[in-house]
Amino acid sequence: MSQEPDELPGTDEEWRERLTDEQYRILREAGTERPFTGEYVDHEEDGSYSCAGCGATLFESETKYHSGCGWPSFYDADDDVIETRLDTSQGMRRTEVLCANCGGHLGHVFEDGPEPTGQRYCINSAALDFDE
Repeated sequence: MSQEPDELPGTDEEWRERLTDEQYRILREAGTERPFTGEYVDHEEDGSYSCAGCGATLFESETKYHSGCGWPSFYDADDDVIETRLDTSQGMRRTEVLCANCGGHLGHVFEDGPEPTGQRYCINSAALDFDE
């Protein structure tokens, strides 16, 4: 079920050609979509979620849950496929989640999720593709 990542664009122009305007704004400029508007908020099919920027598999459907936050939420992710870093934008201290393969901004992770991890990966739908 794991998908191999695509070859990465080398320039900003190539990223703009590959991604929709919304995907570019989120993945390359660390934007966010409005809550409860994303394609995968209430999505419940079995499969995996990959990076819309490069195709790397990021999350499995069995770790997805309804957190009520307005974005697709997952309670677990493989440390080999995501990276995190401190985000102090908007006057807050949050942990940003990025695709380890292409560096695309995915969303944020919080420590208020369910067991067994206690994590809530709050991810933009536009940053994801779904693979059955």
